[in-house]
This record gives sequence, structure tokens and C-alpha cells, in this order.
Amino acid sequence: MRFSKTKVLLSLLCVLLLINAVIFYGLTLKESSALTISFLDVGQGDAIFIEAPTGNQMLIDGGRGKGVLSELSRVVPFFDRSIDVILATHPDADHIAGLIDVFPRYDISLFLESGVEHETGVTDSLERIVNAEAGLTRVLARAGMRVHLGGGARLDILFPDRDVSGIESNAGSVVARLSYGETSVMLTGDSPVAIEAYLASHFGGALHSTILKLGHHGSKTSSSLPFLSAVSPDVGIISAGKDNTYGHPHQEVLERVAELGIPLVSTIDLGMIQFVSDGKTFRRR
Repeated sequence: MRFSKTKVLLSLLCVLLLINAVIFYGLTLKESSALTISFLDVGQGDAIFIEAPTGNQMLIDGGRGKGVLSELSRVVPFFDRSIDVILATHPDADHIAGLIDVFPRYDISLFLESGVEHETGVTDSLERIVNAEAGLTRVLARAGMRVHLGGGARLDILFPDRDVSGIESNAGSVVARLSYGETSVMLTGDSPVAIEAYLASHFGGALHSTILKLGHHGSKTSSSLPFLSAVSPDVGIISAGKDNTYGHPHQEVLERVAELGIPLVSTIDLGMIQFVSDGKTFRRR
């Protein structure tokens, strides 16, 4: 088969344009002064993707199934096959089952976990996959640890501050605070009221954050008034599935949030929710 010189030149031009676009995207990404946090739409579950100003990436939880992969494809370029850090807040299926599909698709450098022992088919499968990962650093998340994501963005672990191997799964959830400049995000996993009370008494006003991801998908077992008051966010996020069988978010939580005048947004209504910070304020993308 013979190709005309014009067709060959056009093909070469398309390839060069594609290469330039990829290079430009990479340079723009690395030179960005913004932090992006995306609350992925994984139905009844949690999955949160963070991209630091330097381009470093972190995934917190992975939802229940393969939906996390399609959501990641919306925020990670097709040519990017690495995620620097994965944090599993606790071993419930609606937070970690999706990670079973994430690990084979992406190169992961650091895996943080709570240390809660909760043996199920899901945890067994994830354990096998994580153990097979070459070069992966695996660490128990503990209060006082700080993950530097680059460009001034950091994630501080607030809880657990103890061995949680034998306690109830939700109570052992990793609670962390993401900060960049004057902006911050409180990330609570499924942490219940008892742990919220401990955090509020221990940290007080230091819990204040611009954005709060409400605990346990808006369940009445989380988001107590003292904790909501201590965090005092500008906006609250609920990650839950439409018409879920648990009735999340519960009416009691909606009333508490309304009482404090905290605006709410939900993946039920909006799908993926993204915020971008310039270090001074967050804006919805």
C-alpha cells in the first residue's frame, strides 16, 4: 500500500502535536500552584483523590467496586500509571474493595492503613495484592505522622493514636487533616461520635477546617454537634449512594448541620465533587 506525501506529513504533524500536548500538560501540572481534591462518585462508599501543586497524588479509600477506576480516569491522565500514596481509612468493603482493582493498574509507592483487624474475603484479597507489590512501603497510620505531598501541601494523621487492631472497624478509622496554605480539609472515614468527642476534647479549635467530609456517609452515628462546632467548616461533603439501603444521610445529621448553618453538597446529587485551592481559598470546579 502506498501513502501520499501529504498524508504522511499530516500523520507526522498529528503525532508531533500529540507529543507537544502531553509535554505541555506535564509541565503545566508540575508548575501548578493549586491543590485539587476530588470526592469521587463511587456510590455508597468513600474515595477521595488529592493532587498536590507539584503533581504528587494520593488516593484515600477506593469505594466498593470497579467504579473507582472510571472515576480515576477522569482525574488522572491516561498516560499516568502511578499514584504516590494510598490511604485505607479502615477495612470495610465500601472503603477498600475498590482498591483491589487500583493496585494492579497503578504503581503505588506508599500504603497507609489503620491496622484494624477485620478478616473478610475483601480484606484477604487486598492483603494478597498488597503483599505481592514490589517496592511498596507499608505503614500503620498513627497520630503525629505527617505526609508531605509537595508544594506546601501536607496530610496530618490525627487518629488512631493507639493500637486499634482489636477494636470495631469504624472506631479505628484513620482521621486526617489535609492542609495547603490557609485552606484545609478534615477527612474522617467512618469515625463514630465517641472518637469525634475524643478528638474535639484533645484538639479543640485546632480541628477547624475549610471543608469537612462528614463521617460515615452522613450516618447519625457520626457528625455530633460538638465535633461539627469544633471543625466549623465552610462546607460539608457527604459521600453516599443514591437511594442507599442505609438511609444515608440521616435526617438527624441534616438537622445538626442546618442548625450550625453549614452548607452541604453530596455525591448523591452532584456526582464527583471537586475543589481547587490556591492556598487562600477553595473554589468548586
